[in-house]
Amino acid sequence: MAPTAEEMEAMARAALARLPDEFARHLGAVVLQVEEFADEETLGELGIEDPFELTGVYQGLPLHVKSIEHTETMPDRIRLFRAPILDEWMARGDVSLEQLVSHVVIHEVGHHFGLSDDTMHALEDEAD
Repeated sequence: MAPTAEEMEAMARAALARLPDEFARHLGAVVLQVEEFADEETLGELGIEDPFELTGVYQGLPLHVKSIEHTETMPDRIRLFRAPILDEWMARGDVSLEQLVSHVVIHEVGHHFGLSDDTMHALEDEAD
């Protein structure tokens, strides 16, 4: 039976808990959400037609861009999309669901910090 959104959120929070403290201490204000699919507006903004192509998204300003002027903005969010994650997990068959959820959430955390893909991969290896 496929995990619920709440169960997938627990997997994502466990991945966040494994992050090194120098990253984890800067995530307190970031909202984590698990939704079934991305909404049409998000897909349109990203130029994605197939909702199964988007497993997660970071919405907000990366830390290196923020300033005092941004104190009144909406909180940063990491949104994970349950159905596309499950679809990718079943199609791949080479990773556990927990590993895939960890991969997606760490990738989105990387966007929060403005990290390169190489740095994100190193961070992911450290969190596993």
